[in-house]
Formats: sequence, C-alpha cells, structure tokens
Amino acid sequence: MAAWQDIFWSSDDGLRLHARDYPGDDAALPVVCLPGLTRNARDYDALARRIAGERRVFALDLRGRGESAHARDPMSYVPTTYARDVAAFLSEHRINRFIAIGTALGGIVTMLLAGLVPGRIAGALLNDVGPEIEPAGLARIRGYVGRSSTWPTWMHAARATREANADAYPDFGIEDWLAMAKRLYRLTSNGRIVLDYDLRIAEPFRVPGNETGPDMWGALHALASVPVLIVRGGRSDVLSASVAERMVASLPLAELVTVPGVGHAPLLTEPAVQGPIDRWLARAAVEPASA
Repeated sequence: MAAWQDIFWSSDDGLRLHARDYPGDDAALPVVCLPGLTRNARDYDALARRIAGERRVFALDLRGRGESAHARDPMSYVPTTYARDVAAFLSEHRINRFIAIGTALGGIVTMLLAGLVPGRIAGALLNDVGPEIEPAGLARIRGYVGRSSTWPTWMHAARATREANADAYPDFGIEDWLAMAKRLYRLTSNGRIVLDYDLRIAEPFRVPGNETGPDMWGALHALASVPVLIVRGGRSDVLSASVAERMVASLPLAELVTVPGVGHAPLLTEPAVQGPIDRWLARAAVEPASA
C-alpha cells in the first residue's frame, strides 16, 4: 500500500492544486502541512510518515510548486493568496477543524489562515518563522529565490544544495544533501535536473512587504486560544531568539523549542523536536478551538 495518495483541489482563480494525503483515523483531527517559499510537499514526507496512522496528514504543494499548477499572474504568489488557496482546500475536502504545521512561508500562511477561518485551527506549529523576519535572512533569501539552476546529475544538484545551505546544516553528509536535492529539484523529460517551482515566485517576493501580511502580530494573536509549538533553529537568520521569546510571551498556550546546530529551517525530524511535537499534537487533539 502506498504511503500516500495524490489529491487535488481548485483555487478561486481556477488553478489545479495538489496535495499528498497520508491515510489515518478519520475520527481524529487531521494535520495540514504547509511548506516554505521554494519548497513543496516532499519536505514533509518523513514527518508525515511518522505521525500518520493515528490521524490523516495532508502535505500541500502551494501554487507554483511541485505538482500544483503555476499561476497565470505571478503577483498572486503572495501569502494572502496562499491562505485563500488553503481555505479552498479545506472547503473542497470538507475539513472543519484541523491541526496546522507551517515551515517559514507556510507558518506565515498558517497565521493568516487563523484569521481567515477563525476557530478551525486546533493547534499550530510554526517552524522557524514569526511576525518579524530578520533582515539578514530576508536578504539571503531574496538573493537566491528565482535564480535558475540546472544540473546533469543528482550528485551535481546535491553539491550545489550543499554549497547554498552548508551554514544551516553543518553536520549534513553527502546522503543528506542528496536527499535534500531530491526534495528541491525534479527531473525533466529531457534528463535535466531543475528547481521544482515556478521561478516567477520571486517577482512579488522581491517587493518589500510582500513576504508577509500587513499585521502579522495581529495574525499571530488569532492563535492565542490554541496550543502553539514554536520551533527555532539555533543558527537561524530568519527567526531571532528575541522574537521567538516575544511570541511565547504573547501566546498563553505556546512552547518554544530551539534545535541546536541547525539554521533555517529545522527539518522537524531532529531528535530535539520529536517529543515536543508528539506532546503538542496530543494537546491540540483535545483542547477546544476558540468559538
């Protein structure tokens, strides 16, 4: 039996969007996983396989990534549109209450979604992102997003991935880099290995302010009544320790876990987060969402 099945839904502007559906107990609250800016559903495969079974897990490809269609208008590649796309997914697949996991951009979308579908998020994991993003991290991301790269072999792609991300994952070996490359890239019909996203996602992202929403602290506060797990990479240049601490102080049911020796962003498979994720899932499954 396959670990997941491919499912699809339609956005408000008619795009065919994709998600992986990992089977589990339909009586339990499902988990909806949202990836980072240049990432896709494959990022969540290891986590989804570990936590599925007791609950269904959905790992989404945002528009322009993975198996989801590319947008006709590149200026729709903004967090508010992604949040509406996720709301359409929830509606089409009849998901009422759910638990959200969001990495980087996916965490921003999670915060916005809390206001868009009030009372329906039963718990949120925000992975290495908050209402304020460090300028150094933004500058680094703007420096690479949308740049075309193509490779003849997976080993070439792995080496390029290592060159770009060595500071964030200093303990990775070549097998780790190869696995990451296979999450980031895809093999084309002509045998080349290319990035698995629409390079035009860079167009709105390069406009200051488009990387988040207008009031992200207000968006975060919409999660005040549910368990929130904030995961921060100890070497992160995106989520500072001070902002993470302010997030915990502003959310009554929040917990902060720092993953040592990792930058932006933790993979959520590190030993330091396994126990906290399991405890947070158990809390989110029983504590009611706000009305």
